[in-house]
Amino acid sequence: MFARFSNDLAIDLGTANTLIYHSRKGIVLNEPSIVAINQETGAILAFGTEARKMMGRTPSTIIAVRPLRDGVVADFEIAQKMLRYFLNKAGSKRYISKPTVIVAVPPVVTSVEQRAIKDAAYGAGARKVYVIEEPMAAAIGSGLPVQEPLGSMIVDIGGGTSDIAVISLGGVVSSRSLRVGGDAMDNSIVNYIKNKYHVLIGERTAEELKISIGSAFATHEDGHALIRGRDLRSGLPTEVTVSSEEIRKAIEEQISRIIDAIKSTLDVTPPDLVADLVTTGMTIAGGGAMIKGLVQRISRECGMPVRMAEDPLTSVVTGAGICAENMGLLKQVVLPEKR
Repeated sequence: MFARFSNDLAIDLGTANTLIYHSRKGIVLNEPSIVAINQETGAILAFGTEARKMMGRTPSTIIAVRPLRDGVVADFEIAQKMLRYFLNKAGSKRYISKPTVIVAVPPVVTSVEQRAIKDAAYGAGARKVYVIEEPMAAAIGSGLPVQEPLGSMIVDIGGGTSDIAVISLGGVVSSRSLRVGGDAMDNSIVNYIKNKYHVLIGERTAEELKISIGSAFATHEDGHALIRGRDLRSGLPTEVTVSSEEIRKAIEEQISRIIDAIKSTLDVTPPDLVADLVTTGMTIAGGGAMIKGLVQRISRECGMPVRMAEDPLTSVVTGAGICAENMGLLKQVVLPEKR
């Protein structure tokens, strides 16, 4: 009876996007983890989607910042205000009873950052706050049998981090976490265009290139894209055409590091679980999983089946939402308080 009226929330506090899942309504918020600030007064002008519109298009007095960088909280105060705003927007203070909040965080989060995230959630009206790791949430949200005595492998490629974990019986058996993700790929594309064509482009343009023609493996979908930027020699606007092969070359270092981390995780995984993985394969989730050809590239280099999660962008928040609805599962996967 109580479950029917539950208003518990789950949060994927990501470097690129923040998603909030309501226990009865599903995903109720999906916005960029960006805050627009007036440098002169320190006043916050906008959060999320509105702040993203200002990126690269603001006067010198206004900056659009990401309070989370490389999977960690870069600015505690702004991150807390952003989380509080998103929770309030999702309606956390409108409920008769305060909600329980489940927050998914990268494994690299420190005790101070974990405490800051919890404080922000309590400040937004949470009754109780639990923290779980993103790879575990992604595995649950992808439908992997995490509670069974069977090896399941998840690779969660987010904006700031890539997290790899082998899970069995509700626990992480082996894992790796590296601060390489979509943001690092975008920066590599910016630098590649700058060095080869002497043209400066913004992060948004780099991200659009990665999504539209970027790939980790040569595919029949290879193509070209026309981009606009500033010529560094003349200072004037200019256009250049780039190919899928060039974008693939630009992000090769990040792709290789992720694959090396997958191999390192398999190296320290018990042989019986590795034997399971030969059959069950590996699941990739997160925004980075959607790079064309990545499934084929990882499968070829690791010699095992690889599949993309059904909805890679929402796997983490969906998994955290399932935990919010299943207290028995939550108790198995919740992170203890770091000291």
